[in-house]
Amino acid sequence: MGQPVAVTQTPAGAPGRVRFEINRSITGMGHERYASIGEATGEKPAAVLARSLFGTGKVSSVHVYSNIVTVEVADAADNAGLSDILRDMYQYWKPGVKPTSIDELMKMVAPSTTESAAPAGAASTGAVAGAASKIPQLLLLRSQAALAKARAGK
Repeated sequence: MGQPVAVTQTPAGAPGRVRFEINRSITGMGHERYASIGEATGEKPAAVLARSLFGTGKVSSVHVYSNIVTVEVADAADNAGLSDILRDMYQYWKPGVKPTSIDELMKMVAPSTTESAAPAGAASTGAVAGAASKIPQLLLLRSQAALAKARAGK
């Protein structure tokens, strides 16, 4: 699932530095710089990408600006495989890998979360209750009313 990202690798004008241009904007017009894996915290796409790059052991710093990723390669390391990380960053599964089933995902959710999350009148299935815990009460009620209206054919 997901799409491969088109990656063009170019030299960045300094020894040990590599620049990747991709067909997706990661940061918009903002700059993100990470000097270590410890700085790459949170769930921003740039931080997730930086953690993946640092995880190779080949990278000493990462700078992301829009669709440009500049990487400082660690001493005595090569940049082989770094473009693969960028290309596959939106690939959630690969051919031959079985995706997780709904039943397996529901077993990962704590029972107390799915039982207490559904508001009064909501369907009692685990999937709906789990999702309902993430939706503001007012929006959930409006959605249920719209669904009831649609089913009534009005």
